[in-house]
Amino acid sequence: MQLKQIVLRLARNPGFPEGDRDQGYVIVAPLNNDAKLDVDAWRDVKKHCTVKRFHPDDALAADGLLTHRGSHWHFHYDEEDEGPDEPLYKLADHQILHGSYVTIAHGDDAEPLTYQVDDIRNIEV
Repeated sequence: MQLKQIVLRLARNPGFPEGDRDQGYVIVAPLNNDAKLDVDAWRDVKKHCTVKRFHPDDALAADGLLTHRGSHWHFHYDEEDEGPDEPLYKLADHQILHGSYVTIAHGDDAEPLTYQVDDIRNIEV
């Protein structure tokens, strides 16, 4: 099956007027023909659907899984100190296209931040 590798980089946000190319996520996930996350395909390949949070501070970097519960997508990290899953706001409704935006809240009480899709590539599993 073909999956997509999607790179998100921190967009302009309060405190980051120019964004930050060194902060973001690399997601591996299936997309449907409408460029939306494909939950049915995800069920078949979920062990391959990963997320890597990258950050200049190694303590804030993490590896995990892309998960789906109910109608919501989340990033799930196995490390105890990573806290709860990171919710992805209305991601099921969004097309994942180069230049589009995704909102992610890192941590319990963190302000959600906006990330921009910087790259999308095909990968085989």
